[in-house]
Amino acid sequence: MKATGVVVEYNPFHNGHLHHLRETRIASGADVVVAVMSGHFLQRGEPALVSKWARTRMALEAGVDVVIELPYCFATQHAEIFSRGAISLLDSIGCESFCFGSEDGDIDTFEKTVLFIEANRERYNTYIRRFIQDGMSYPSALAKAFQTLGNGDSVIDLSKPNNILGFHYMEARNQIHSTLKAYTITREAAGYHDQHFSSPSIASATSIRKSIFSSEGDHNIDSYLPSTSVSQLTQYQLEYGGFHRWENYWTILQYKLLASSREELKDIYEIEEGIENRMMECVKTSTSFKEFMTKLKTKRYTWTRLQRMLLHILTNTRKEEMRSRHISPSYIRLLGMNKTGREFIHSKKKEMPLPLISKLSSANQSEIELDVRAAEIFSLGLKNAAARKKLLHQEWSQPPVII
Repeated sequence: MKATGVVVEYNPFHNGHLHHLRETRIASGADVVVAVMSGHFLQRGEPALVSKWARTRMALEAGVDVVIELPYCFATQHAEIFSRGAISLLDSIGCESFCFGSEDGDIDTFEKTVLFIEANRERYNTYIRRFIQDGMSYPSALAKAFQTLGNGDSVIDLSKPNNILGFHYMEARNQIHSTLKAYTITREAAGYHDQHFSSPSIASATSIRKSIFSSEGDHNIDSYLPSTSVSQLTQYQLEYGGFHRWENYWTILQYKLLASSREELKDIYEIEEGIENRMMECVKTSTSFKEFMTKLKTKRYTWTRLQRMLLHILTNTRKEEMRSRHISPSYIRLLGMNKTGREFIHSKKKEMPLPLISKLSSANQSEIELDVRAAEIFSLGLKNAAARKKLLHQEWSQPPVII
């Protein structure tokens, strides 16, 4: 069976994702689509709207064949490490290709760009370090370094978020010496960070989440989601009492910042350059997560990078334990599959270089420790104690979702 992979968060699964899924099948000619999906916490350093199990159901009901989890140590990282983890897993599970959405939409241009960067790697890295030292954020330094290299050929715009991710996917493929073939399709209508509804049927996940949490009453989001996603969101709200966002974890974060010493905070992954001092001061005068972030934000650090730092504080993820974990994935966690997916897994299982985990009880406990801790913290975002217990119980007892 010919399989292609997609790297996703599905937060939540919307019509843009459905378009990407359909076009992926056409472009790759694959029999099977494997989605490697972030777990409970995401690349922008924030909790997912609903659990990974609910999002897995959304994906399967929309036509994805297999869903596997991108572990916390990759899912909550900057683009380079995020991409390496995702592409490694797609390679390990037996995909022949992968497909990503981009603003550029031309795979040959991506190939040229990756080759150009590889040929000028030393200068490129020097420029990035220089621009970061000058106070630029990592994404801005990345784009500026590329511009400074001054390639005259047609290359992608690395200031665009999906182009950046696509570039890193392809770079990761080359670095792990994978034979995965790459495809890209142009993103439809809404941009990745677009907070407005500018199309009658396609909207970004950002604008959909913003509408869900709006105090002014929801924009009707049903037309932007498959009916199966609407059903899953409705069911989750009824079953667990609401959705997850940073504000739900604000008091826990407050406690962590107020109760921790500077030395303890400095030991947390990604904390650097004395930012812990600013955090400890800003938390004393803030009454909400949004207010705290507004006070904490500086030109040097993007909102996303700060959120990732705070997430690692929330989960007590230390520098030492992350040092070896994000080099390469050590297992494949199966979240769900349909009939076609089951046939694919059965045909590939013996060839996989990594252990396939369908239940945590059968996993190496030291390897899954960080993901379990993330699940425990994620459950604390629910108000009802019974709902928290039920959600956490899923982490250990839930077999792969099968439809």
